[in-house]
Amino acid sequence: MKVLGIDEAGRGPVIGPLVVAGVMVPERKFSILKKMGIKDSKKLTPERRRFLARKIQRIARVFTVKISASDIDAMRARGFNLNEIEKIAIRRIIMEAQPDRVIIDSVDVKPSRLEDEIRAHFKDMEVKAEHGADARYYPVAAASIIAKVERDLEIEKIRKKNRKLGDIGSGYPSDPRTKRFLEGFSYDELPDFVRKSWATVKKKKEGHD
Repeated sequence: MKVLGIDEAGRGPVIGPLVVAGVMVPERKFSILKKMGIKDSKKLTPERRRFLARKIQRIARVFTVKISASDIDAMRARGFNLNEIEKIAIRRIIMEAQPDRVIIDSVDVKPSRLEDEIRAHFKDMEVKAEHGADARYYPVAAASIIAKVERDLEIEKIRKKNRKLGDIGSGYPSDPRTKRFLEGFSYDELPDFVRKSWATVKKKKEGHD
């Protein structure tokens, strides 16, 4: 049985893309993932994540969808919320992978609702959605690693390409370095890698900064 695990990285940051990743492996290879030390990416160092991502790509099929800050803003302007944006990416990955079973780290507060939505699109497929699935299922943990590594690579590209603009920090709204970076621009001057639809940034447009 081909099992596809799906997870994301970059929902909360105000800078950079949202990355949704899928890792598909035959069920018989779960033991290999276990021996490799695959676990929730948050429990691994950046170096270990990069090492494991390379190993995952050798034994599994890997799928990624990267949604840029400007694309997130455009979709939100059209009425999509972040969950809906991520669900579109999830469906794209499933469509490409064509698994027998999919396990998703649920973006919906009601995992059963997400399961029903996915089943409506893919009727002959087993679907499971759970909160914290990256801590329970090896393919989802592997997907969490791929998503985090790809997101980190995208942030590094932004840093290198825009060095002259200053230190962007981690990209999270609560990071003091990211706050200082954003404070250096008016709303209209913000670079295209900033999510202008985020509440902390929209305040600039409203003149509350």
